[in-house]
Amino acid sequence: MADDALIAEALLRLAAERAGKTFCPSEAARALACDWRPLMLDVRRVAADLGLRATQRGVVVNPLTARGPIRLSQDPG
Repeated sequence: MADDALIAEALLRLAAERAGKTFCPSEAARALACDWRPLMLDVRRVAADLGLRATQRGVVVNPLTARGPIRLSQDPG
């Protein structure tokens, strides 16, 4: 399993590559493991710790409590 530092690195890389755009947290998980689904809770937790903006249908949500697909981006504020 990937540790938090590797997850953070993958998330920050995606956020930088997609400046001004959103990305799916599964993209970070897929970059870290072939069996990526078990990483999703950790990816969401690390994204919250990093202060990445999580949205669902364009509405800001908490990545730890949101159910269903979310998108992540750098917080513009």
